[in-house]
Order: sequence, then C-alpha cells, then structure tokens
Amino acid sequence: YGKPDVSMCLNASLAGLVAITAPCDVADATGAIVIGAVSGLLVVFGVWLLDNKLRIDDPVGAVAVHMMNGIWGTVAVGLFATTSVPGNDTFDGLFYGGGASLLGKQIVGVLSVGAWTAVLMTVTFFIIKATIGLRASKEEEIIGLDATEHNLPSSYADFMPSVASVSEIREQGAAAGIDTSDVVPVEKAVPVSVRTREKSDGSHKLTKLSIICRPEKLESLKTSLSNIGVKGITVTNVMGYGTQKGQKSYYRGVERDEVQLLPKTKVEVVVSKVPVEQVVNTAKRALYTGNIGDGKIFIFDVEDVVKVRTGEVGYDALQGEDDL
Repeated sequence: YGKPDVSMCLNASLAGLVAITAPCDVADATGAIVIGAVSGLLVVFGVWLLDNKLRIDDPVGAVAVHMMNGIWGTVAVGLFATTSVPGNDTFDGLFYGGGASLLGKQIVGVLSVGAWTAVLMTVTFFIIKATIGLRASKEEEIIGLDATEHNLPSSYADFMPSVASVSEIREQGAAAGIDTSDVVPVEKAVPVSVRTREKSDGSHKLTKLSIICRPEKLESLKTSLSNIGVKGITVTNVMGYGTQKGQKSYYRGVERDEVQLLPKTKVEVVVSKVPVEQVVNTAKRALYTGNIGDGKIFIFDVEDVVKVRTGEVGYDALQGEDDL
C-alpha cells in the first residue's frame, strides 16, 4: 500500500484474536507469535484475493478476518499444540513431535463445518430469495441499509454525525407511512406549457431549467438528457426541504416536530435547439415515482450565453462543432 493502512492494521489485530481463539489453551508463546504473524499476512493477501481476483465485495474485510483466520486457527491447533503449556497434557501438534494425527482431525473438522454451513446457508438463501428477496433496491444500495432499515446515519456510533437527511429514504411509499392512494400517474403529472422558442426579434430563445431531484436518480436523468441531445449539464449537491418540511423522524417511537434538511441533487441545463417541453417530459419520466420527494423543475429565461473559448454567443454557444 505504500504507507500504513489504519483499517488494515485494525483488521490485522482482529485477525490475530480470531486465529489464536482455537489454540489459545494448547499453544505456547512461540507458537502464538507465529500464529499471529501468519494471521496478519492472511488478512492482507485475503483482501487482495477477494477484491482483485475473485471480485467479491467485502467492504469490512469480514471474510479475510473471520473465515480465513478461523480456518487457520483451527488448523494451527494440529501444528502448534504442545503439552508444555498448563492447559494441555494430552497431545502434541506436528511441529512438536506429535505427528500428523491431530492435524488431520482438525482439517476434517474444518471441512465438516464448511460442508454443513454451505448446505444450510444455501437452503436459507433460497428461502429468503423466494420470499422477501436477496437484493436491496437501487435506492437502498446508494444510501445504505443503516438508514433505510434502521433510520440511522451509521451503525458505528460516534464515527459519523447524525444528519437529519438520512430519513429521506423513508419517502418510499406506504412502507414509510405515507398515503399513496392519491398518486398521480406520470402521464398526467405536471402538465407543461411552454412559450415559443424564438424571441420577438427572430433569434433563438435561450431557456434554463433547474431540476431538483433525488440523488439516486441522477444517473437515470443524466442518461435520459444525453439521449435527447442536451449538450451539457451542471450538477450540484444541495440540501433543503419542501412543503412537508422534510421527512418525519422519530426518537424512541416519538415523532420529532422539527424541520429537516434533506439531501437533493440540482441539475441545471440551458437549451435552445432542444425543445423545453421535451426536456421537461424527459426529466419527468426519469425522476417520477409518484411519491413525495420526486423533485421540482424550475424554468427561467436566459438573456444570453457566451462560449469563452470561441467567443460564440447565443444559440451558437450551446452547439457542438458538429452541429454548426
């Protein structure tokens, strides 16, 4: 890594504890040192194997710490057990002249537990998949299950400020206690009436659209606008609240009566060639869920625009070289 990695050092200390758990009563000081050193290496190379080779997402390093070092610690009993320690007067491991018998038993134990766990978890996961589903929604993946399932900014107390915005995800329909019986179909939502795209002097009209939306909808909106020929957008992360004064929050079951600032994304677009009505309808389709918090679209007249590199103004400044 080129420098000390704090999270890796913390995981390595945990790995040492995991690895020494099984042989703690049968290993001497020398054996414990070797077991701990190997566990530190297992963490580093285990994370590398999962992330870079197997492409398995393990953000906290649980597999490298607990699975790999749990196996290593169990096998280490058959290698480092010694009758010289007070807790063991029965058997010696391979490195202490006891032969491979104990090592073989430990390996069989590891394989047995692994097989039992694989069968049991396969059945359990198929049951979960057939009932409530295994995958979180796209919204939950972006914001995190701590917020969506527990209304917490982070499961790690004091490591992250308690920001009121994490309750935004509670806007997902009836599951959040919101009445969705009056949801308007997207075809009828927000009728659009736009004036002509030409000014009174015959020049092209410039229009700015400021779109406030959910952060998780940005990629969908960006792709949709690009597909209709919008040449550029400006994106800003903002916070605010609407007529609902932010989403309701609760503390120990009691509703808190306070205004909350929710995280939103502001997308600004200036168009001339692309019809404003087309931009609005495209944004509606990309952002619409029918629930509170879908966002708003503000439409402004623009006096003029200047492209700094070429000096072009107005309509020409908004076009690419292939469009002129």
